[in-house]
Amino acid sequence: MTSTPKDQAGSDRTKLNPGDQAKPGTAGTGENVCPECKGSGRIGAAACQTCGGTGTIIEGIGGA
Repeated sequence: MTSTPKDQAGSDRTKLNPGDQAKPGTAGTGENVCPECKGSGRIGAAACQTCGGTGTIIEGIGGA
């Protein structure tokens, strides 16, 4: 049986939405308003597919 460090176990279960460029907490990234739903989390009556209904995405910052 292999053991997994606590912080790695949580990050492996993080669900990425289609608009995310990285996992939350990744160095050089940050939250931004979803460009598809403009932060509402909805497109019409349905949840936004890009952000998964959260209204935010994770993307690279600082021009890197």
